[in-house]
Amino acid sequence: MLAAPGWRGTKRTITEEKLTGPYRSPEDRAISLGSDLPAIPERLLLAHARGEVLFICGAGVSRPAGLPDFRDLVLDTYHALDKAVHKVLSSIPSGACNRFDPDCSQLTDGQTAEVRRFVSGDYDVVLGMLERRLDNATRGDSRVRREVAIRLRASGARPAPIHRSLMRLADRGGVVTIVTTNFDRLLETSLPRGTGRPQTYSLGAMPRPARHTEFAGVLHIHGALDSNPDRSSELILSDRDFGEFYLRRRVVPDFIYDAARLFHLVLVGYSANDPPMRYLLNAVAADGTRFDDLKERFTFFGTEAPDAVAIEDWKARGITPIHYDSRDRHQLLGAALGAWARLSAVNGSERLLDAEIRRIVKSNRVVASEADRDLFDHLFRRGNASERLRLARVAADAMADLGWLDAITNIAREPARSRAS
Repeated sequence: MLAAPGWRGTKRTITEEKLTGPYRSPEDRAISLGSDLPAIPERLLLAHARGEVLFICGAGVSRPAGLPDFRDLVLDTYHALDKAVHKVLSSIPSGACNRFDPDCSQLTDGQTAEVRRFVSGDYDVVLGMLERRLDNATRGDSRVRREVAIRLRASGARPAPIHRSLMRLADRGGVVTIVTTNFDRLLETSLPRGTGRPQTYSLGAMPRPARHTEFAGVLHIHGALDSNPDRSSELILSDRDFGEFYLRRRVVPDFIYDAARLFHLVLVGYSANDPPMRYLLNAVAADGTRFDDLKERFTFFGTEAPDAVAIEDWKARGITPIHYDSRDRHQLLGAALGAWARLSAVNGSERLLDAEIRRIVKSNRVVASEADRDLFDHLFRRGNASERLRLARVAADAMADLGWLDAITNIAREPARSRAS
């Protein structure tokens, strides 16, 4: 039995279930890493502790840094290249999705077709149509691609806290690996000076997914802005680009197929209707019913009000949604990822972890909140034997009652796969 001196005993007049709580498997538990933060499935937290999680970041991650999402990027491009169409597009409310009929009477048929695609949310198709109309070609130095690069570079964006949290969570144990569909390099520049920036890879230069240390770096699966502003960048931007790299060359789907068999993919910064999301989901959803080695995939999904239909929509796409309240510019998402990073089993702060244990055990287990009991149990469950013993000593020094000791003993008896070790 795992024990440590100094425990403050209680009379055993309370049942063990009241002391420790009813046992639930990792499939059923969800852990809140802080007050009012969204609960994260414990099976995902344990997989992260084992180095089996790969984050995939979308445009929503870079919005706190002042960069546009795909919709706003299209608007900015039209503002620079076609003022007449921009005037119409800017009148279309966000989320219209085929429920808005703008006045296109002053536009050509080609321009009107682009507007209709914009209303449908097909932003990759819109940029492809604009590029073909203006340049009659899809190439790296087209006016559309130059304007996209200018917009992203001109923002003067600096990494936001969410970039730093994600890079910390991307540490698989001395190896940092993270995937993004963003063109910016804010993930790379978010690390403190002197720590060494991870290597940047994009498109065909990306290493093949594997569990060994060579699979590392910031992997831009849709391309990255060239560090030299005078050079054009190869980016997956238009519908033809998606066809080229997803269907013909199969660069991205082959990467995603392999990654989904080795890691739990966690999507951050996407909405269900984002064009990149549609392609990413199609890259793995078809294999979900044919291969049993695909790992569970997750997404952080925010709405301002509960939306059971949207949650079921994610599930139907083969993704497990982790819902959070998206008000206040998705503040809770950043807070949840920040708390996860600070308490990470891989590189979290031991000082903060110990403080959390001491805070929780100030109350007897029988009167502690369910969220605190679950968090306490998880922090022990994810550790190896030496880490659990160390935390037990922290709890003992804080004069934890016998209920907390019983919980540690029960965790030690659980099957090994339900823990990180």
